[in-house]
Amino acid sequence: MKKIDKFVALVLAADRTANDPVAIKSGMVCKAFAPICGIPMIIRVLDALEASGMIRSIILCGPPESMLPGCTELEQRIGRGDITWVPNLDSPSRSANRGLEHIDEGVPVLLTTADHALLTPEIVQYFLRESSKADSDATVGLVKHENVMAKFPGTKRTVIRFRDGNFCGCNLYTFLNHHGRDLVSFWRRAEDLRKHPWRLVGEILGPMAILLYLLRISTLNQALNAVSAKAGVRSRAVIIPYARAGVDVDKAEDIVLVESILEEAMPLSFNKNGTS
Repeated sequence: MKKIDKFVALVLAADRTANDPVAIKSGMVCKAFAPICGIPMIIRVLDALEASGMIRSIILCGPPESMLPGCTELEQRIGRGDITWVPNLDSPSRSANRGLEHIDEGVPVLLTTADHALLTPEIVQYFLRESSKADSDATVGLVKHENVMAKFPGTKRTVIRFRDGNFCGCNLYTFLNHHGRDLVSFWRRAEDLRKHPWRLVGEILGPMAILLYLLRISTLNQALNAVSAKAGVRSRAVIIPYARAGVDVDKAEDIVLVESILEEAMPLSFNKNGTS
């Protein structure tokens, strides 16, 4: 297996809908600029990626160019060439595909989102190292739901339930080769169903798959094998041991939760060398 040293990071930073509740709550022109403990979410994500030491360059897809003056630090980084900005399209999967067009086919890619305010260099390092070991074309980061609940009792996250456990997404994906990028086309068919996992399983994988899912017969690996067969992409999950990887800022009330987590862990904040 070819050793992977560094990835290009592709960060999706456009709002899913107009009048995003996080943007409204924070008074920002877009969600990515919402300040978390005084620092815009997008800057927190960019800093975590850079401090991981595993990212060779960063491409930012969105927000629209007219909104960039709403975050001075981001605008300055783009101006210096620290990151490359490209315009977003009308959905996350189409935006991801737009970003991938700017990355050579042979380059491994990490895909994440600008609302991952709790992302740390350690999470990035763990996910990319484990992904690099996978005999796979693409990987998806997951965290056990029980770990999220144990660390952050009472928080509400979207849960995907299987016979061998319940999992939360982490907004972390890799495309390890050009075959892995075909998963974006598959994602395009599924993105509108992400909050309804039983419909996702049924519409994408067929009626037998939804029956197995509802009866809790399918395991995570069985589901991924079905996705691999349907999409023609070898896909594997990386189970991330950090509970905070499963918490993003999806709703206005998530701002309070994420800020409380960061304030509690303030001594563990990192600098751009990735040290605590």
